[in-house]
Amino acid sequence: MYALNEGAIPVVNAASADGVYSLLWLVVALPLAGATILLVGGRYTDKWGHLLGTLLPIGSFLVSLVLFFDLLGRDEGDRQVSQHVFTWFQTGHLDVGMDLLYDPLSALFLLLITGVGSLIHVYSIGYMAHDLRRRRFFGYLNLFVAAMLMLVLSENYLGLFLGWEGVGLASYLLIGFWQHKPSAAAAGKKAFVINRVGDMGISTSIMMFFALFGSTSFTVISEKAANASETQLTILGLLLLLGACAKSAQFPLQAWLLDAMEGPTPVSALIHAATMVTAGVYLIVRSNFIFEAAPHAQTAVVVVALISILWGAAIGCAKDDIKKGLAGSTMSQIGYMMLGAGLGAAGYAFAIFHLLTHGFFKANMFLGAGSVMHGMNDDVDMRHYGALRKMMPVTFLTFAMGYLAIIGFPGFSGFWSKDKIIETALADNWLVGICAIIGAGITGFYMTRMMLMTFFGDDRRWEKDVHPHESPSVMTVPLVVLAALSVLGGVMLAGDWIQDFLAPVVGTGAHEDPPLPALAVTVIVVLVVASGVAVAWLLFGRREVPRTAPQDVSFVTRAAREELYGNQINDGLVVNPGRHLVGGLLTIDKHVVDGTFTGGPVSLGTLAGFARRAQNGFVRTYALSLLGGVLIVVLALLAVNLA
Repeated sequence: MYALNEGAIPVVNAASADGVYSLLWLVVALPLAGATILLVGGRYTDKWGHLLGTLLPIGSFLVSLVLFFDLLGRDEGDRQVSQHVFTWFQTGHLDVGMDLLYDPLSALFLLLITGVGSLIHVYSIGYMAHDLRRRRFFGYLNLFVAAMLMLVLSENYLGLFLGWEGVGLASYLLIGFWQHKPSAAAAGKKAFVINRVGDMGISTSIMMFFALFGSTSFTVISEKAANASETQLTILGLLLLLGACAKSAQFPLQAWLLDAMEGPTPVSALIHAATMVTAGVYLIVRSNFIFEAAPHAQTAVVVVALISILWGAAIGCAKDDIKKGLAGSTMSQIGYMMLGAGLGAAGYAFAIFHLLTHGFFKANMFLGAGSVMHGMNDDVDMRHYGALRKMMPVTFLTFAMGYLAIIGFPGFSGFWSKDKIIETALADNWLVGICAIIGAGITGFYMTRMMLMTFFGDDRRWEKDVHPHESPSVMTVPLVVLAALSVLGGVMLAGDWIQDFLAPVVGTGAHEDPPLPALAVTVIVVLVVASGVAVAWLLFGRREVPRTAPQDVSFVTRAAREELYGNQINDGLVVNPGRHLVGGLLTIDKHVVDGTFTGGPVSLGTLAGFARRAQNGFVRTYALSLLGGVLIVVLALLAVNLA
């Protein structure tokens, strides 16, 4: 549905929801109800709020599972179902319903959001056990999940934008959840403000959709997109890309991502694996009917993706904060998904494939990092770790599964998904493919560095008052489940299944002949990754890791530690010019605008002040003034007569 590329099923109207699909609204309603009860109920729900907040997303997952298996049993051309919940608003020629769309793309997202999200909720029961505001935290988590579900289930861009803004609000509340820390409060505001830049792109594109097509419905726009000019579609594509860059932390709007690690670790897992950063990829893939007709916009997506892949990988190489190292890897891995989406019909399915496998292994590793922090008195500096595999065996083994998946070790989930994107990139443009392979090699380096600094070695670099220990089962059980998905998730989705399943949404465009056989590409990628692993072993496995970061380092290392000066660039190009611009506007407003409107009255007031001094109430003063006036008149008459 909606796809305009070669081989796509023609656009059809989705069938109305009946049977099990009449339950579709419950997928969003359950976590939304949880958020409402926990946030409105206040302290009266403190004792059991975390349990309710966990059960409701699990309920959404069960409903999503039932819907998914029923969808599999339907014919390929009958896998789009819509549900009209209520009329949102009607004004003029714009009629917008609260309509939900369930198709293969939204079906996969529902399983990821509710499945991984539920595991994160379970984990949070233990992680936030001693937090006095735990009930509020679970309310925010429920709101986050509900907003993301609305985003991927909406049948129109306006409903998508509602979920989009809900995700932005929930991320602000959760990133700054520990607002007593100035750094957390600042990080929440930073994420909120940067995402407002992207929101300008989304909101402007929605207005253009209405102006050009008279609707915000995916169905209507996909049918009428061919009537728009390439220039109009390119503008739409670039506006959508702007929104995607902000929400998915892609260049140049990525600066908020690492600061967002100030939030509790389950928030980081939810943002990076199941919700926020995947929204941009969803937006590009869902809008395939725009990008397929706008090749320049597609090229822009590829360029942004390549920069993000290498930028995020470089950051991951230098960060000693375990969560920020994982955050850099997220930017890079989302870059691979954006690359697949930018390659068009040949890459859409693989972008979603990698999005799903990334959700498994990245949630696994973020929660694993939280488990490490739990046993290390919340210390995030990997230079203070070392040899933790012996103290935290479950955390170590599960984290190792995620590590092998993200580097693309043969057989693990990341191997199946990322290699497909690289193969497609090489077939499309060899330079793009080489950049993607280099990114894979750097991934092998920085992830091996993280494993070695955290779990290996014999030197125990923590403080004497730190006593590393394994986390409770309520935290380790989700790790085991996610580790299993990190291993098996790729096998379950490998082959042509995901391409065939998503074909009604994204089409099946013709593939270019790759310059090398697929097996040769796989061997090259594995060797490049192995080289990255070997370099990390030589630098961090065979040498003692200093407890403090060396200061005498190269410019490249300093730049990577500073996130390639992304914050400084933003300050120089946006913040400081904006500050100067605002200062200049205030000056103009005060001295020019205000002067124009108040100058006349002020001048009259000044003159009145001088005149007032002459009215002092003394008769002699008035007589002198009268005499002066008479003299002036006489002199004037004499002057006229003499002339």
